[in-house]
Amino acid sequence: MEKRLGIIGIIIQERDKAAATVNAILSDHGEMIVGRMGLPFRERGISVIDLIIEATTDEVGALTGKLGMLDGVQVKSLLV
Repeated sequence: MEKRLGIIGIIIQERDKAAATVNAILSDHGEMIVGRMGLPFRERGISVIDLIIEATTDEVGALTGKLGMLDGVQVKSLLV
């Protein structure tokens, strides 16, 4: 399969519960991550992580599927 360039947006609503697991999952899939930016929105009680990736659709699906199953985590992806 051909690798594609893309963006993944992650919103974590319960940072205390989910952040460690999210970081572990991202570390497991680190070979596809080209860049990462994280911003805490303390006044809203959420954290936002943006990823720039280069991966196959299967690899993106595996990553977003694992993240999407976590309570308090929302994830969206865009591939070009």
